[in-house]
Amino acid sequence: MKSEYEVAIIFDPQLSVDLEKATTKIEQIFKKNDVKILKSDNWGKKNLAYRIGQHTEGIYIFYNIEVVGENVAKLESTFNITDEIIRYLVVKIDHKKVEKIEKLKQIKKSKMPAVASETKE
Repeated sequence: MKSEYEVAIIFDPQLSVDLEKATTKIEQIFKKNDVKILKSDNWGKKNLAYRIGQHTEGIYIFYNIEVVGENVAKLESTFNITDEIIRYLVVKIDHKKVEKIEKLKQIKKSKMPAVASETKE
């Protein structure tokens, strides 16, 4: 059964010119492992929170994908040997928790104006 995952990939910042090739390579890896790309989001070049090897910045790209759980390990092993990738993270999305967080945000938002008006009085 397919589940939804978020994949964060930090590419080598030297790839600015060849980023399209690198993303095409990742999409081929996804296709090879029967992955459906639901969404991709390129955040561009950002400073890293800490140095990774000799890198102080990286190109961040996020993917929301749908894949069979057993293929996640195959993806990760392929990412490990892909030169263009500095670091990656694969996280399974738990929709129940996401919905719960969204509800809490809505409750908090609805209470905010009431709190603000109380402090003005």
